[in-house]
Amino acid sequence: MGTNMNQDEQHLKLLSIFHYIVGVIIALFSCFPIFHLVFGIVMIASPETFESGGKAPPAFIGWLFTAIGGTIILVGWVFAACVIVAGRFLSLWRHYTFCLVIAAIECLFMPFGTVLGVFTIIVLMRESVKQIFSTTGA
Repeated sequence: MGTNMNQDEQHLKLLSIFHYIVGVIIALFSCFPIFHLVFGIVMIASPETFESGGKAPPAFIGWLFTAIGGTIILVGWVFAACVIVAGRFLSLWRHYTFCLVIAAIECLFMPFGTVLGVFTIIVLMRESVKQIFSTTGA
């Protein structure tokens, strides 16, 4: 029984470290739409830059680029923060449900999130791991 507990604790520690790594990767990938954000801001601030045949593009195009780019960046950074926080909770053996939900959502971020999410779900479904979380949460 003691060896199984120790193995579960090691698995949780490794999962925690991998959550930190995947969280940073997600945050970096979320920065890709910065080009669209900047492009939209330039279209709003200086529409004459994009004049073609004496006609500037409609203002809503700049707002569209800015809104979509900014939303993707914001959602990505929030998700990355949630993954990193889940990694912290895994190392502290707290907030079981939060860790399980984030692991399920992580499966959408292929390929790293899928692998990490599946392994996290497998480990969290063990009765011995549930007991670890329940004893530290009380």
